[in-house]
Amino acid sequence: MDTLLKDILSQYNRKKNNAEFEAERRKRELYEKYPKLQDIEDKLSKQAINTTKCLINNNDKSLLEELNTNIHALRQEKLKILKSLKISQDYFEPHYDCAICKDTGYVTNNDYTTSMCSCLKQKLYNEQYNKANISNLDTQNFNNFSDLFYSDKVDEEKYKTSISPRENINKIKNICFNFINNFDNPNTKNLLFTGKTGLGKTFLSSCIANEILKKGKNVLYQTAPVMLDAIIDYRFGKNPNNILDSILNVDLLIIDDLGTECINNMKFTELFNILNTRLLNQNKITKTIISTNLSLKNLYSNYDERIISRIVGNYDICYFFGDDIRFQKRNM
Repeated sequence: MDTLLKDILSQYNRKKNNAEFEAERRKRELYEKYPKLQDIEDKLSKQAINTTKCLINNNDKSLLEELNTNIHALRQEKLKILKSLKISQDYFEPHYDCAICKDTGYVTNNDYTTSMCSCLKQKLYNEQYNKANISNLDTQNFNNFSDLFYSDKVDEEKYKTSISPRENINKIKNICFNFINNFDNPNTKNLLFTGKTGLGKTFLSSCIANEILKKGKNVLYQTAPVMLDAIIDYRFGKNPNNILDSILNVDLLIIDDLGTECINNMKFTELFNILNTRLLNQNKITKTIISTNLSLKNLYSNYDERIISRIVGNYDICYFFGDDIRFQKRNM
């Protein structure tokens, strides 16, 4: 963990230095092209020094007011030139990847302590746990969502419902948007995606993850088998990496492929602990998305009553149905 953190912070430092170097380069090139801007900048620096001297020496207020007036006039002149060139003020600012921590990885709190920025936490999650799963976010987002892969025909005999797959997926999409927009509301339920393979459950989970990351939250993606095996290994000292703390406290936990793990009592206990702890978190709001190929009937058969009661009582259940999208794409 320490080595990984050092490596990532080294990357952050390079990004920060590059952003600041590029900002200085942009300024230098612009000032060479428009010397008047350099002249104003030099005058502003001189006025700032004179203002500081004035404050230190307790000179009269009229002199201080004159200096401030000059500074204001110079700034207005600079803005006027930039506006004529159609250049915004942020042109001179470093373009950091993270505007919150300015690519340092840490932020200063109101009590002047420092804590890890959400971007650094997410980077650690991605490197340690999410790996290839989270990298799909570039393509798996709502911009690439299409309901055309879902039939608009109602088939009550096949799907046991009076709505079409297309109407259903759009209802689920609206539920997803409600989940995203009200993520910080403690009354917003978690999500259970259930249905056969190839119907977009993992895709929509990634779409949600994308939007939650934009809110500065952290996302941890785990398949149920890998997650539970990692926890058991940690419990028995086979893995020094404590993934459990992250699972219990990450803003959004996505558990994919529930039902594909090898089931035993120990895993039942760990799964219950995860679901229950995340529901009862007092210090922060944590949400969970569970995706499974099992029907509700099969979930009841495979898991004990404590787990099912947590899901049924605290999750919006979204039933996916239709034709396998992967199969459709292969035949396009």
